[in-house]
Amino acid sequence: MTHRFPIKEIAAQSGLGTATVDRVINNRAHVSAQTRGRVAIALQELEAQEAQLAARGRRMFFDFVVEAPQRFSDEVRRASLSASPLITSAVCRPRFTMQSVMSEVEVTQHLRRIIKRGSQGVCLKARNTPTIAQAVDQVVAAGIPVVTLVTDIPSQRSAYVGLDNAAAGRTAAFLIARSLDNQGGIVLTTKSQDAFLGEEERQTAFLTVLGELRPDLDCVDASGGSGLGYETAQALDRLIPDLRDIKAVYSMGGGNQMILNVLADHGLKPQVYVAHDFDHENRTLVQSGTLDFVLHHDLHADIHAAYLTLLHHHRLISDAPVIAPSNVQIITRFNLP
Repeated sequence: MTHRFPIKEIAAQSGLGTATVDRVINNRAHVSAQTRGRVAIALQELEAQEAQLAARGRRMFFDFVVEAPQRFSDEVRRASLSASPLITSAVCRPRFTMQSVMSEVEVTQHLRRIIKRGSQGVCLKARNTPTIAQAVDQVVAAGIPVVTLVTDIPSQRSAYVGLDNAAAGRTAAFLIARSLDNQGGIVLTTKSQDAFLGEEERQTAFLTVLGELRPDLDCVDASGGSGLGYETAQALDRLIPDLRDIKAVYSMGGGNQMILNVLADHGLKPQVYVAHDFDHENRTLVQSGTLDFVLHHDLHADIHAAYLTLLHHHRLISDAPVIAPSNVQIITRFNLP
């Protein structure tokens, strides 16, 4: 494997030991495909950061631990790599642990490994459970600051960065209430997981405002598909008899193409579809007119704020950043960014 970086640099970037990296680089036996992939990704990230590595300043390793479908994880990766060169007070080195589904055990294991190997900060998107909250507190107790991303975890974390989820839910309710006729019907709501606090906040606010604006509309919830195709289809299939009078969809957790496919298979087509996040799949659906509204926020700005929060913890910037939830932006096919 061709490279121009010291083994120690590659090991630090990948989160692997130097001996393991050495085996991969020299193409020795008894190395898993997953490990080889982690080294290959680390080399790509080092190449992308090479110009920044030449800059003066302290090098800071920040670990991103993200449970999300790959389409959203890819957006996080791109935003973190593009935001890091904007920091002038230090050289920010993001490292990534990303899975579509990550159990409590896996999250806590990842956080324990970060404590063991060391880090200057963690940016975390995970479920809000007592076990994970306790693991976050253990990371903080080890002197490593934690910032939660997009979905919060009440804990000793330094800050939450991401969308104002309650405002997004209220906005979705307003859009649906004003877009539908006055004949009543069903609104389908979907969350990727019940334990993501951000999605719970969206749903609570949505139901409250929709109930005020349109008491003639009834909501049916199909959650737990993790934003993944097969799992989302399973969650939705069970509820088809309750959706015969469907008028709208509010998708808080993704999997929109599959939701549309399942509904179409049963001859159902919502009049209004509101979704979250402007990823590749949603861009295609908006361009085709299949999605009416996408509630978007500036992920790049969120991660830039996360970097500043972590740097302030280490006293590498003097002024504490002002952290406020990101405003929701309404994207349609007429104002595609």
